Amino acid sequence: MPQTVIIRGPEQRALAHSIVDKAPIGIVVTFKHPTRKIEQNARMWAMLTDVSRNKPEGRLWTTEVWKAAFMDFLGHEVQWQPGLSGTPIPTGYRTSKLNVGQMADLITVIAEYGDRHGVLWSEPNPYEESRQ
Repeated sequence: MPQTVIIRGPEQRALAHSIVDKAPIGIVVTFKHPTRKIEQNARMWAMLTDVSRNKPEGRLWTTEVWKAAFMDFLGHEVQWQPGLSGTPIPTGYRTSKLNVGQMADLITVIAEYGDRHGVLWSEPNPYEESRQ
């Protein structure tokens, strides 16, 4: 039976050790960082909406295209496929797979780009909360 332990202190660390000690040979153990926070996701979409609405550098991009562009900038895999009209559309990227730190980096890049291009943010301090 799959088990998940979120290590928040010594008790959870001891529980994880106990589970590993009792695990049969051949079991697979995976350690991973927690995925992004709901608040980070909401912040990202608000910021992408602000960037899209402000049209920096005259770019008339949707929030999805902006998201793909920023993900690509950070080196996350983004694929571009021809859309129904022949215009490339972004596919193959998922911010839901980002961990908290990666999401904070994405929010920071969006904020820095927006600040350099005079984006008017709908919320103050757009990247301050992303690292919390």
